[in-house]
Amino acid sequence: MAAATGMSQSAISRIWRAFGLKPHLVDDFKLSPDPQFIDKVRDVVGMYLNPPEAAVVLCVDEKTQIQALDRTSPILPLMPDVPQRQTHDYKRNGTTNLYAALDVASGHVITDMTSRHRAAEFKKFLNLINRTVPQHLDVHIVLDNVSTHKTPAIQQWLQRHPRFTFHFTPTYSSWMNLVERWFAELTNKWLKRGTHHSVKDLTTSIQTWADNWNNNPKPFVWHKTADEILDTLAAYCQRISDSGH
Repeated sequence: MAAATGMSQSAISRIWRAFGLKPHLVDDFKLSPDPQFIDKVRDVVGMYLNPPEAAVVLCVDEKTQIQALDRTSPILPLMPDVPQRQTHDYKRNGTTNLYAALDVASGHVITDMTSRHRAAEFKKFLNLINRTVPQHLDVHIVLDNVSTHKTPAIQQWLQRHPRFTFHFTPTYSSWMNLVERWFAELTNKWLKRGTHHSVKDLTTSIQTWADNWNNNPKPFVWHKTADEILDTLAAYCQRISDSGH
């Protein structure tokens, strides 16, 4: 840019800093085309900020195709001035699917792992939730719009369990499901730093993480109101519409 404008590199650098411009960075974004976006935002945020009485609010999702990765050499431990090291290449030893239900109030997580990812496995997980949550409490579940959550079999299951209510996030809005925060903790603090020789080894490792988490659970606190979210998105849409693209 300095060569193109005839200005000095230091001047260009000062201008970038003054306006907060970082041309070397690129972020991804996806605006939801959901026609019920506003209603779903208000519904889900309402569950977080004003949960119903005599009820539990659970954020449910699946982390699919988790790979049991075995490094080609042993992991080298942390040493003074040297970070933990692991080989960049690995061997794949199969996959598992993790179902998780995060209690918004307590941070406690209900988990199950399956070899397949179908409506049948999701219904099995709902039965686990039903057995785990005390029967005198209603159950409100925040979840995404994946097809396995909406099959006729699941609809029939809901009719047989009237204390359950589903609250769907808008499409392309996984950031609204708090269990994604827990998945990120699991991935960054455990899975990325481990090595697993088999699927059994992987499932045992994940269960160990979940058990340790539940020994001292920490809830993820939602702060923004629905109006604040919608105002922020409206301002962002106005900015990108004014960009000329």
